[in-house]
Amino acid sequence: MKKELNILFMCGMVFALIGAAIYITHWPYAPYMFIVGAVTAAIAQIFAQPHVEDVTLKRLYRQQMFGALFLVFSGILMLYTHGNEWIVCLLIAAILELYTAYRIPQEEKKQK
Repeated sequence: MKKELNILFMCGMVFALIGAAIYITHWPYAPYMFIVGAVTAAIAQIFAQPHVEDVTLKRLYRQQMFGALFLVFSGILMLYTHGNEWIVCLLIAAILELYTAYRIPQEEKKQK
């Protein structure tokens, strides 16, 4: 199951990246591509989270979930605000995702 979720996450992020890159061409379906990719990646991240008892890991997984939600919200902003406001939300999502991607393996190593 973990392998399928990883593949789903990677496909969603590639789709979101393509949607964000194509947005500069003002193609009308680019926000929809971004939203579909962001929702797919968020679903994969939420279902891939294991049940842990450690408070630090719970906090990190919660931050990862907020990063995924910010990613989806940036797609919604891309769709309804026709400016560059969505980039700020995307930056917050990227910072949260990068931070948790770095910290979660370190904390899991400490637990073992």
